[in-house]
Amino acid sequence: MTIQNSAAGVKLAGTLTTPRAAEAYPVVILITGSGQQDRNESIAGHQPFLVLADYLTRRGIAVLRLDDRGIGGSTGNAALATSEDFAGDALAAVEFLKSYYSTSKSRIGLIGHSEGGMIAPMVALRSKDVAFEVLLAGPGVTGEQILYEQATTLAQSQGASAEQVAQARAQQERIYGVLKSETDVAVMRDRIRAISGDASAQALTSPWFRFFLTYDPATALRAVKIPTLALNGEKDVQVPFKQNLPAIEAALKAGGNTDGTVRSFPNLNHLFQTSKTGLPNEYAQIEETMAPVVLEAIAEWILARAK
Repeated sequence: MTIQNSAAGVKLAGTLTTPRAAEAYPVVILITGSGQQDRNESIAGHQPFLVLADYLTRRGIAVLRLDDRGIGGSTGNAALATSEDFAGDALAAVEFLKSYYSTSKSRIGLIGHSEGGMIAPMVALRSKDVAFEVLLAGPGVTGEQILYEQATTLAQSQGASAEQVAQARAQQERIYGVLKSETDVAVMRDRIRAISGDASAQALTSPWFRFFLTYDPATALRAVKIPTLALNGEKDVQVPFKQNLPAIEAALKAGGNTDGTVRSFPNLNHLFQTSKTGLPNEYAQIEETMAPVVLEAIAEWILARAK
């Protein structure tokens, strides 16, 4: 099926799976992580969203998953888009379900992974028809803070000394300082090349990265009042749970959300696989796509709130 985001001139292709039962049931929209992802969020030989959609549908929850802009059957240019634009795509999916699907409007929910966990609260603020949200390894602090933590963890795992970690951090701070202070993109790229000599200057100056760097997820998290479940793996090195889960919990409490739940899982990585190191180079080596305990936790939480 296809969904139109008329405001952006984008067509989104996707799959809707529904339970066999004839009675009304909740429906969730899956929101992918960063980078261009297909509807199954294919990564490192795994398809987490296919596994999640299959499990939830068998448990009585309908699932809509979509190809991101510019990949699979979807149109649009992801290189020019930010997380706000992707929130607009998810909002179009909410509107589609309202008009197409017989499920009560109060039973539409969002499940976002990684960046998708940052986007879900943005969508919930723009639509009163979103009844609940699940944040899987979602950020609770700015991208800048996460990237510092990421870089330190990865460098240490590769045997970097404290001095090398400090030097890398100082270079990061200089680059991010340019991104936050400079408005001319061409000048921005030249200044970054002068600092790092890195060909990634174009990626670092993309609209998406500049938005991600400074956006504070706590802003939306403080404002959402709907039931929210936030999950993290304790071996996640991409969105570290000790940095992000407490920030999510604090923001929900500060906003007066009366149904906010945070939970971490030992030995699980960013994809919620049972892992040894949690490092990205391990993802493809693990047979498991998503730990059963996480699948069950998501389903039980949704079904308890959709009754």
